[in-house]
Formats: sequence, structure tokens, C-alpha cells
Amino acid sequence: MIPVWWLEIAVVVWGLVLLCFEAFAPQFDRRDIALAAIGGLIVILIASFFLAPQPTPLVAGPYWPFYIADPLAIFFKRFALVTTILVLLISMDYAPVVRAGVPGENERAGLGEFFILPLFTCAGLMWMASAIDFVMIFVSLELVTISFYVLVSFTRRNPATLEAGVKYLVLSALSTGFLVYGITWIFGVTGETHLAGMSSWMAIHSEDRIPLLFGVALVLVALGFKIAAVPFQIWVPDVYQGAPTPVTAFLSVGSKAAGFVVLVRVLTPFLGLPQIGKLLVIVTGLTLIYGNFAALPQSNLKRLLAYSSIAHAGYLLIGVVTVSGSAVAYYLVGYLLMTLLSFFVLVVVGNDGGSDQIEDYAGLAKRSPFLAFALLMGMISLAGVPFTAGFLGKFFIFDAAIRQHQTGLIIIGVITVGCGFYYYLKVVRAMYWLEPAKAEPITVSALSRLTMSLLMAAIVVLGVYPQPILNALGH
Repeated sequence: MIPVWWLEIAVVVWGLVLLCFEAFAPQFDRRDIALAAIGGLIVILIASFFLAPQPTPLVAGPYWPFYIADPLAIFFKRFALVTTILVLLISMDYAPVVRAGVPGENERAGLGEFFILPLFTCAGLMWMASAIDFVMIFVSLELVTISFYVLVSFTRRNPATLEAGVKYLVLSALSTGFLVYGITWIFGVTGETHLAGMSSWMAIHSEDRIPLLFGVALVLVALGFKIAAVPFQIWVPDVYQGAPTPVTAFLSVGSKAAGFVVLVRVLTPFLGLPQIGKLLVIVTGLTLIYGNFAALPQSNLKRLLAYSSIAHAGYLLIGVVTVSGSAVAYYLVGYLLMTLLSFFVLVVVGNDGGSDQIEDYAGLAKRSPFLAFALLMGMISLAGVPFTAGFLGKFFIFDAAIRQHQTGLIIIGVITVGCGFYYYLKVVRAMYWLEPAKAEPITVSALSRLTMSLLMAAIVVLGVYPQPILNALGH
């Protein structure tokens, strides 16, 4: 039995070990670093099922009282580990593109760091899952964000990547300013940075709360940037399109999941304020409408998935508005599976000389039936076709909205789901109904084929049997 907080320490230590090894042992294939990182994360993931029982919600460790080890936190630590493992698997196929995009005489330059940095991002995501104090929320959030600064602009020979990196840096720094300023206002009013302390303060004080609302609004602006909610989504399309494809996948899934965990934690003391609830409903509706309708005309698949990410943030916000943590968690698991499966196909097709344009996927079913079927599974699950994890995720979200009588959000949600069928299935149309520009088959490595097969199986299994996820959350 091990303490919960050892998990993050193990990830950081393993990352430092690999970083030192990569620096001082130059004569080896850098993709072995990725395999070592994946192996270490798998061991840590297995260890997460042998945690010491917690007598209280708070861990009596060095992070107390900043660190909580409830079922939600442990679930999202495992979520971060699985996400990072899958991103590293995608990155291994993306290695030739990374090498071509990094200046240097050494043919291995940059690859090691590209495989190691996600470990530190993973540690930050795991700390965010347990953070219940604004100080730790800020520190863990910055660990994640600084890692992404480097990863987004990693292939710096590509002008689109440099543009994406600059946009992400500037707008992320701006959101950090909003976060710090909001925390300052909240601390000035309540004298607390601990979320539980804020709940206690609000139970006692009922006087004028305008300064407190202002601080909470500033914090929500910062978190809105992290989860790509409207009107703070302006960075998403350009950054997703310009960043290396595995990094786009990591941003889309890992960063979004951690942002929602923090949002749920931060909103807990303030959900009793009616102004906050109304603000969230408005933001949710705008996010659903903008994300889905902006995705309709897209011809670039990465850009389409970027607007799709905004749309899925809207569905997840319905779960936040209705205070349904289990629905949000299940939806994020389904989103992890179908999004990473889609990005896996993007990387393999890109390595064969294709681009991210949907027209380059014309006739993919003839060139590689396996890749076409994998992308088909990803698209129909994202759209919400029955018997997939995407359908069941939307079902839980809408069920929570019906129970809370959120009629307006239900209507908007149903309409926008229809939009999703259009823009996801036009990718399927290109693969199965259009003729390919070239006839050469696309080869898929055994490891990639196995990983994509497991992702497809998980999408179907969790689409008909969600109980393993619900059990992990304690439901």
C-alpha cells in the first residue's frame, strides 16, 4: 500500500531520470525513451490501484491541507496517466515529423525532450486533480501550461507551429493574469485561499458580495480559457491546427479534463450564488452554438476537431451546470477514447504524405480499410451514434439536464447534436464515397494497430456497459 501523493512524485522522478539518461547517453534510438516513459507510467498506473486507505478526505502528507484524495481525484489521476500513455504512443509514430521540424545536425536532436516533457505535464494534471487550494491550483496549472508552451512550438521550423506557440503563450499568460487577479480579490474578501475555508466563510457572511463575485468572475475567465469555453476560445483553432498533432491531442483531452476538474472544485463554494449559475448557463449555451456551427464549413480535419473540442466543452458545461460530476467524468472518458483514436489516424495518414485536409482522406477505405474503420469509429462516437461511448456520454449529460429542468440547454443541445452529425459524417463520406488521389496502401505498425484496436473496443464496450467508469467514481 502506498500513499496517494507518491504517484505524482514517481512521475516527476521518472521524468528526471529519463531526462538525465537522454542527456548523457547519446548513442541510442530516442524512441526507446518513449517506450521507457510508457513503461514507467504503466507501472505507476498499476500502483494507483494499490493505494493506502485514507481515513479522511484529506491526505495526512506534505501537501495537507492543499491536497485531497477523494474518488474524483484518484479517478482523474488515472485519467491523466492513461492520456499521457496514449499520447506517447501517438508521438512515436510522429517522430519523423518532429525530427524534420527541429533544427540541428544531430538526427536525434529534440526527440528525447519531446517524449519526456509529457511526463511533467502529466504530473501537473495529477496535482490539479487533487488541488483544493488556490495556491496549489495555480502552481499545478502553471506546470501544465509551461510544458505546453514548449510542446506547442516544438517543431519550430514550421511557421504555423511558431504562430501557434506565440498565440498560446500570449493568451495563456493573459488568462494567468486573470486567475491571479481573481484569487487576489477572493482572498481580499474572504481571507482564504482554501476552498473549504471559503465555503465556511460564505455560510457565515451574507453581506454585500459584489467584490467576491468580481473575483469569482475573473477566475472563471481564466478557467474558461483552459476549457475553451466561449468567449475565451479564440486561441483554439489556430493553436490546434499549428501544434504538432500529438500535442493537439494532449491539449484537447488532458488539458480540458484537468480544467473541468478544477472548475468543479472551484465552483463548489460558489454554486449557491444565483449570479454564478445564470452566468454558467449563458456561457454553456454560447459554447454549444459557436462550437458546432463554426465546425460546419471546416475543410481541415484538425481545425474541425478544434471547433469540435469547443462544442464538447459546451456539453461538459451542461454537466457542470447540473452539478453532475459522474456525467462529466464519464463524458471525458468517452471523449478521451474517440479523440485520441482520431488523432492517431491523423498521424499515420500524415506520415504517408497526406495533409490535414479532409479531401486528402478521400478513398481512405481503399488504401487502408483498418485506418478508415478506426476513423469511422472515432467520428460516429464523437457524433453520438448509439452503442458508442459518445452516445452514452451525451445521454448522461442530457439526463442530468432534464432532472435539473434546464429546458433551454436541452433544446440547444439537441439542435447542435444534429449539426455534429453533419460535420463528422462528411469525413466518413470522403473516406468511403470519394475516389482516392493515389492508390498506394498505407502501412500501420503493429503497435499502432494494437493501440487503435483497443481504443475501438473500449468505445464499444463502454458504450453498452458504463459500469466500470461509474464504479471507479464510487457510484
